[in-house]
Amino acid sequence: MKFRTSLRYRVTFAFTLLGAFISIMLAMLLYRETVSAEMRLVADTLTMEIGDYLQRSLHDPDTRLPSSTVMRTYLIEPGRTTDVPPQVLSLKPGLHRLELEGSTFYVEVVEDSGRRIAVLYNDLQLRHREQQYKVFLSASVLVMTLLSAALGYWLAGRVVSPVAELARRVRRMVPGNTQIKLAGRFSDDEVGVLARSFDDYQARLQAFIQREQAFTADVSHELRTPLAVIEGAAEVLQEDEGLGEGQRRRVRRIMRAAQEMAETTAALLELAREQATGQTSSGCRVSSVLQEVVETHRYVLERKQVEVLVDVQDCPELPVDCALLRIVVGNLIRNAFSYTREGCVSIALDATGIRVSDTGVGIADHHLNEIFKPFFSEQGGEGIGLSLVKRICVRYGWSLEVSSELGTGTCFSLLFDA
Repeated sequence: MKFRTSLRYRVTFAFTLLGAFISIMLAMLLYRETVSAEMRLVADTLTMEIGDYLQRSLHDPDTRLPSSTVMRTYLIEPGRTTDVPPQVLSLKPGLHRLELEGSTFYVEVVEDSGRRIAVLYNDLQLRHREQQYKVFLSASVLVMTLLSAALGYWLAGRVVSPVAELARRVRRMVPGNTQIKLAGRFSDDEVGVLARSFDDYQARLQAFIQREQAFTADVSHELRTPLAVIEGAAEVLQEDEGLGEGQRRRVRRIMRAAQEMAETTAALLELAREQATGQTSSGCRVSSVLQEVVETHRYVLERKQVEVLVDVQDCPELPVDCALLRIVVGNLIRNAFSYTREGCVSIALDATGIRVSDTGVGIADHHLNEIFKPFFSEQGGEGIGLSLVKRICVRYGWSLEVSSELGTGTCFSLLFDA
C-alpha cells in the first residue's frame, strides 16, 4: 500500500485510530454494565416493595398496595382480576419488561399463597438518564480521540524527528559534494546505521563519478585524435590523381565511416553527461540535415532497384545539436535503405516531424517492442542504432513511433513536438 502523507502524520493517524478504538470499546462496555446494574437495581427495588407489602399484609389484611407516580401494584387472585390489564395477567413469576398504555414498564411478578402480586415500574426517567449517559459517553469518546490525536502528533514528532532530519540532509546531498557527512550527527541507533550507509554510498558514488569523468575525458581525447588523423589521411588520398574510381569510392567510405564514428562518439559523450551543456547557439535546419543524410547513405542502395522519394513540405529549425539530429535521421534512413531490396523508400518532412517509410522486409509484431532495446537486432546487426536514437529522442522530448507489417514494409515517424 502506498502512503502519500508524511511519516509523522501516518503515526499520528495510527495513534488516533487506536485511541478511538479503545475509547469506543470502553464506552460500549460501560454502557452495557450500567444498563445491567440499572436493571438489577430496579428488580431489587421491586422485590423489596413486594416483600414489604407481604410483611405488612400479614398483620393488616387491608394494607394498601404500593403505589406512586412511577409505580403501581396489582393483586391477582381468584375473583379479583377486573382491574388488572390483560398483559399483566399472562405474566409468570419473575422480572419482565412490558409495553403498556404507550409507556414501558419493568414488571416484577411474585406468587404467594395462591395469589400473584405484580409491581410495575415506569422506566421513563431511566430512559431519559440513559440518553444523557449516551451523550456523555459519546462526548467522552470524542474528547479521548482528540487527546489521542494531539498526543500522537506530539509523540510522532519526537520519534520521527531523527528520520525527518536525516531526510532533510539527504535531500541537500549533491553527487560530487563530499563535504556533507551524515553519520556524525546521529546516535548509534537504526537512524545512525542508515546515515552511515548513506555516507558509504556517497563515497562509492563519488568514486564512480570520478571514474566516469576520467573515462569520458580519455575517450574524448584518445578517440577523436585518431579519427581526425583518419579523416585527414582520407582527404589527402582523395586528392591523389593516381587513384582509380574504385579506390576513390573506398576512400570515400573510409571518410564517411570516420565522420560517423566521430559523430557517434560526440553523441555518446553528450548523452553521458547528467545535463545538456546548453551550448547550441543557433537552430539546426532540418531540411539541410535530411538532404545531406540521404546523399551520404545512397551508397547503401548500389546494385538495388530502389527508388528514393523525398518530400519536403516545410523547413523547420530546431534548437538542437545538428550532430545528434544527424545521428537520429541517419539511423532511420540507413535502416530503410539497408532492409529494402526493391521498391521505394519515401521520406517526408513537415513542421511536425519526419516520416520514413519503406517497402522492405518489415518487422515481426512480437519484435516491435524490442527494437529500441540495446543490442537487439532482428537482422543480426550490432543493435545499438535505434537504442541510441531512442536516448536522443528522450533527451530532446521527441516522440518516435513505428508501424510495420512483416514482408510489406516499415514506417518510422519522428515527431518533434511530442
